[in-house]
Amino acid sequence: MVEWKLSGFGDEIDDDPVVQCAVLQALGANHLELRSAWGVNVVDFSAKQLEQLAELLKSRGMAVSAIASPIGKVSVELPVQHELDRLERAIAAAQAFDARYIRIFSFYYQGEAELVRDAVMERMAALADRAAQAGVVLLHENEKDIFGDIPARVLDIVQTVNSPALRLAWDAANFVQVGVRPFSEGYALLRPYLEYLQVKDALLSDASVVPAGQGDGEVQRTIEALRDDGYTGFASLEPHLAEAFALGGFSGPAAFGVAARAFAKVLDHAGVVTK
Repeated sequence: MVEWKLSGFGDEIDDDPVVQCAVLQALGANHLELRSAWGVNVVDFSAKQLEQLAELLKSRGMAVSAIASPIGKVSVELPVQHELDRLERAIAAAQAFDARYIRIFSFYYQGEAELVRDAVMERMAALADRAAQAGVVLLHENEKDIFGDIPARVLDIVQTVNSPALRLAWDAANFVQVGVRPFSEGYALLRPYLEYLQVKDALLSDASVVPAGQGDGEVQRTIEALRDDGYTGFASLEPHLAEAFALGGFSGPAAFGVAARAFAKVLDHAGVVTK
C-alpha cells in the first residue's frame, strides 16, 4: 500500500484557523499548509500569533506541512536583502511549527527572462544558503509571471543553485496556465528534485482552475508516476476554486470539499491512500 500525507491551504477555507482545522480534519487531513490565519500572512505573524496558532494546532492534533511564504513573489529588482529579511520570519515560523519546508518563488520581472537570469540566481542562491544554515528546505513553486514558470527554467534554477536546501513543489495548474502539459513536458526533467505536491488542475483553453483530474494538468498520470517512483511525501490541496489573487486564492469550505473529493478519486484510481 502506498501512503502519502494529505495537507491543504487552510486559508482557502476560512480566515479562522479553528475552521481551517475542522474542515481539513473532516476531509482526512492532519496537516495544514500555513499561508495565513486571521487574515495575516505567515511572514507577518507576531510572536504572540505564532505561539497562539502553535497551541491551537497542537490541541487539535494538527501539524504544519509547509510554511507557504510569499518569498520571491516580488520584483527581481528589489535588493537581495529584502527577501532574506522575510526569509528570517519564515524560518521563525517553520521553527515554531516544527515544519521542514518553506515554499518560495523565483521573482517577477519585466522583459526577457535571460536578461534577469543572473539576478534571479543570485537571489535564489542567497536564500538557499540561509535555509541550509537554518536546517530548512525551500520548495520552489512554479508560477506564472515569475522566472521559474516553465520546466526548463525551473530546472535551470535548481541545477544552478545546486543546494540540498532547494527542492521543488509541483503545481500542475500553474504549468497549464503558461501553456505547458505538465507530465508530458516537465515530469522527467524535474522529478529528481520534486519533493512536494500542490494539488490543483486547470484548462489549457482558458487557464481556469478546476478540481484535480478535471483539467489538462495530467494529474492522474503524474500521481501514478509518483506512486511508481516511490514518492511518500505531502499532497497539499490548493483548490483556488472561488477566486485567485497575487498572494493566494480562496475556495470556501464547500468548494474545498469538492476539490478534496475530486482528488480522492484520483488517488483511489491510483491505489494511493492518505493519512
